[in-house]
Amino acid sequence: MAINALHSASSALSALNTSLDVSANNLANMNTTGFKASRANFQDLLYIDKAQPGTTNANQDQRPIGLQIGLGVRVSGTHLDFTQGAPQYTGRPLDIMIDGEGFFEVAVEDSLGAGGLAYTRAGNLSLNSEGEIVLANDQGRRLQPVVQVPADATDITISADGRIFVTVNGETEPQELAQLTLSTFINAAGLKQVGENLFVETAASGPPNSGEAGVDGRGSIKQNFLENSNVDPTRELIELIRTQRAFEMNSQSIKSADESLRTVAQLRR
Repeated sequence: MAINALHSASSALSALNTSLDVSANNLANMNTTGFKASRANFQDLLYIDKAQPGTTNANQDQRPIGLQIGLGVRVSGTHLDFTQGAPQYTGRPLDIMIDGEGFFEVAVEDSLGAGGLAYTRAGNLSLNSEGEIVLANDQGRRLQPVVQVPADATDITISADGRIFVTVNGETEPQELAQLTLSTFINAAGLKQVGENLFVETAASGPPNSGEAGVDGRGSIKQNFLENSNVDPTRELIELIRTQRAFEMNSQSIKSADESLRTVAQLRR
């Protein structure tokens, strides 16, 4: 009936609106360091079974196909794409990127992340007033483990395996200050986005596997580089066009169903 068509088309408009929101957010963050794009996944809804396939008649002839009418679509989830973004050379010693798998660990409130930890791919770092290495954003989250750079340090070097060396004023030989650790997850797509370029652990992601960079599948660290967003603007614009056209076609389905119902309503005239 036309009523089912109305509901199916309206569910499509709702799902497509969500897809549009996802694409718009991707494009809005195309210049966000370490940002990972998402895509909306769709799934069909329940079906009305008007005839079951495989039923037989009196002559034992079997029905080869069934008669099922779907009731629309919905967004089943948003899928994170952890494809690595392009490297950008900056020349800043506190700009670092992960070449490969893994996340930097940062300290957050216990209410935000399990164990007071969150994870990020953004390596744009800075120093706070206490000389601690923090994320260069509006919150200044501390990198974990906490690294405090001496006030008289004249140079900072970060090796591929995450060891931090500083050269102190008056000395020629650099001294090792700390060791950065990276974390990987069995299912990184199951991480939860909480803003600030941060992800937190969930039951779907599994627990973090933390350790030295370059070991057990973890990537290496490159100093003086940042990882750009992995958003492909061309693909996102094409997706916007596809979404818009699908929206128009489903709007036309609503119009057609409305005209059918109007015809039925006017049969007595």
